[in-house]
Amino acid sequence: MVSENLSSKRVCVIGAGPSGLVSARELRKEGHCVSVLEQNHDIGGQWLYQPEVEDEDSMGKKKPLKIHSSVYSSLRLASPREIMGFTDFPFTVRKGRDMRRFPGHEELFLYLHDFCNWFQLREMIRFNTRVEYVGIAEGSAFEFGDQGIRWKVRSREMENGAMIEEIFDAVVVANGHYSVPRLPVIRGMDEWRRRQLHSHVYRVPQPFSNEVVVMVGNSMSGQDISMELVNFAKEVHLSAKSLEIFQGLCKVIAKYQNFHLKPQIDTLYEDGRVMFVDGTVITADTIIYCTGYSYYLEFLDTKGIVDVDDDRVGPLYEHTFPPSLAPSLSFVGIPRKIIGFPFFESQAKWIAQVLSRRRTLPSCEEMMKAIKEYYNSRDMDGIPKHNTHDIANFEYCDKYGDKCDFPHLEGWRKELCLSSLLNAQMNLETYRDVWDDDLQLLQEAHQSPHFSHLDYENVVV
Repeated sequence: MVSENLSSKRVCVIGAGPSGLVSARELRKEGHCVSVLEQNHDIGGQWLYQPEVEDEDSMGKKKPLKIHSSVYSSLRLASPREIMGFTDFPFTVRKGRDMRRFPGHEELFLYLHDFCNWFQLREMIRFNTRVEYVGIAEGSAFEFGDQGIRWKVRSREMENGAMIEEIFDAVVVANGHYSVPRLPVIRGMDEWRRRQLHSHVYRVPQPFSNEVVVMVGNSMSGQDISMELVNFAKEVHLSAKSLEIFQGLCKVIAKYQNFHLKPQIDTLYEDGRVMFVDGTVITADTIIYCTGYSYYLEFLDTKGIVDVDDDRVGPLYEHTFPPSLAPSLSFVGIPRKIIGFPFFESQAKWIAQVLSRRRTLPSCEEMMKAIKEYYNSRDMDGIPKHNTHDIANFEYCDKYGDKCDFPHLEGWRKELCLSSLLNAQMNLETYRDVWDDDLQLLQEAHQSPHFSHLDYENVVV
């Protein structure tokens, strides 16, 4: 539903990563006054590589962590560049930079710089500013739909420690969700005296030379780091929930004599022994937990209206709006297992249009009903609560875009996404560099008007 009643709001965006940057752009398009608060010295969020880590952050027990990025030195994108990037600013190849189809993390960081500069977003960003408190301002008209809720935002300037308190009409939370480690519960974990760390602080393999390393979790990071460590460590034992693994990982394990697949850990012993659920025991030097991340919202005070329950952030209508606080509070970047940049762009566009009253939301009751139905459907499908925001559904992304006339994902983009996933499962070590192109598919991709939208100097398509 579209309304002709336009209004400008003073909006605080928390975070200058991909979701924060595109939110700032879309909000400004709608005529809102935007302030982006970023705790680091530059844009990028997760993609701002931070090589130095501290021991106190190794298990993620100190919050907020001093280190935001979880990117390791050798990390390369798991998706081809053609499906990355925002819809009107494609992630094209540029001469003199990383021209690979699956480039390293530095290239995506440079892409975000290009995006920021092209749309002149930097003027809206306050760097080295950590948000410490967000709460409902006194005197707010606490009624749904009248946009009377205002927000008190307290931030700290990192360089001089000065505290700043401001009032905003709306807050968009875009602080990412790959910084606070999610750790398993293992018997003896607190008594095990050797080195334990989360992949959040893994950067390079050299510190693990000649060690026996146990990797917990066979997610993408677990696979990547394991394959890197086999060339340095004495032994690598990959502990997975299921021993029924895909062909690509089987090929890698068979290739290396020092790479072993193990079931889940049963018990850790103080002297360094690790016992697995099948009864086998090894003595390890290091355990690296590649067990995912949790959502962090401890700066947000909504009097219990919005909370994080086993990584379910809610209640959120369409993973974006908390019904009783909408539209003055919203979230961008919560969903996982999606083609991220276009989806975050559609979220940002919808939020910006709702705030300017060009779009309207359903009633609070209708939104809460939709949320409960969604939760029930996930429960019926046996999906754990901590996977609430795992989408893995192109159709959902397309329907979401209809809320703000955001274009559906192109067929070629969906095909490339699925092809890369299949290729990774079959050829885990080589899929980023060996690609059996469907030439017609790539021609369609590169002939898309979005790929000719920008006349970059030295662009190679």
